[in-house]
Amino acid sequence: MTQPERKLLTPEEYRAAQDSPEFAELRRKFRSFAVPMTVAFLVWYLLYVLLSTYAHDFMSTSVFGNVNVGLLLGLGQFVTTFLITQLYVRHAGRNTDPISDEMRSRLESHEFAGRTHTEGPTRG
Repeated sequence: MTQPERKLLTPEEYRAAQDSPEFAELRRKFRSFAVPMTVAFLVWYLLYVLLSTYAHDFMSTSVFGNVNVGLLLGLGQFVTTFLITQLYVRHAGRNTDPISDEMRSRLESHEFAGRTHTEGPTRG
């Protein structure tokens, strides 16, 4: 079974979609998660590196057996990465995916064709 031929999108349609208020909202919602989370993780990682470099006595403090503070903080980096990934998946599913899915649907049905960036959605 062959797929029906789809009409290709024009650069103007992509530009109209990019200039739409929906796309601006999508960018805002993505950035509102990505920027603070990136800053927080980089600060956390830099703290780990600085502690490893300049606080050797603290990082080598034994917690139990052969496990020290440095090892626990290093493993915490992995845990943090998985936690951020899980938080992003939840954020995207609730906040950005619905907007992007609707925009994709509108692009595929060529609803942005012939629109200028000042026009609103063609819904009634």
